[in-house]
Amino acid sequence: MGVGIEVESLNAWFGATQALQDIGMRIAPNHATAIIGPSGCGKSTFVRCLNRMHETLPETRVTGKVRIGEMEVYGDGTPAVLVRRQVGMVFQKPNPFPAMSIYDNVAAGLKLNGFRDRRKLDEIVERSLRMAALWDEVKDALKKKSGASLSGGQQQRLCIARALAVEPNVLLMDEPASALDPISTGKIEDLIFQLKENYTIVIVTHNMQQAARVAEFTGFFLLGRLIEFAKTEKIFTNPSDKRTEDYITGRFG
Repeated sequence: MGVGIEVESLNAWFGATQALQDIGMRIAPNHATAIIGPSGCGKSTFVRCLNRMHETLPETRVTGKVRIGEMEVYGDGTPAVLVRRQVGMVFQKPNPFPAMSIYDNVAAGLKLNGFRDRRKLDEIVERSLRMAALWDEVKDALKKKSGASLSGGQQQRLCIARALAVEPNVLLMDEPASALDPISTGKIEDLIFQLKENYTIVIVTHNMQQAARVAEFTGFFLLGRLIEFAKTEKIFTNPSDKRTEDYITGRFG
């Protein structure tokens, strides 16, 4: 089951540039929360801070607290690998491993963690592909085709299956449908509705209609600050801050 996320006084810097300023919010378990805002406002930086993915970039530092369930993400001695095992991530551009089969793409994280039980591995791969609504499309070519041979929409669902295979509690999605056609986008959105029964989902999106469709809660970011965070319906129909209203009505961004 998904777990709640608590963020307190989160700040992030890239070198001397401050990308996030005193971000605080509580993300409800087993719901989808959308992060919206114009380009460069800190949306992707924020979700990367939730699973310490920012540490893969040079000259980056973060202060503040992030608690995911009972785990202190920035607690003393909490290894990044443990955080990422509990917090899966799907990126804007599908990134299957091109030299691996569909099967090995899904199993990659498990094998990296030393999982070797072939029968159990088969079960997890099938379950993950079913949860990603991809099993019926690829079941006859699991070990015959590479992940890169699939269509863009299928590749993104393959990446979702790969993230689900390690059984995380949280799934971060950074613009997961921005590079996809409308049909594939619809499949990803349908998938979000199904997945939030078992996972806590945080989705970054430029598409405000998408946020309204899939998320129960929405946070609006601007210039590295969280301007407003509330139920999605309120954000889009009765925002408390004029800057939020200006953004969702198209006055900027």
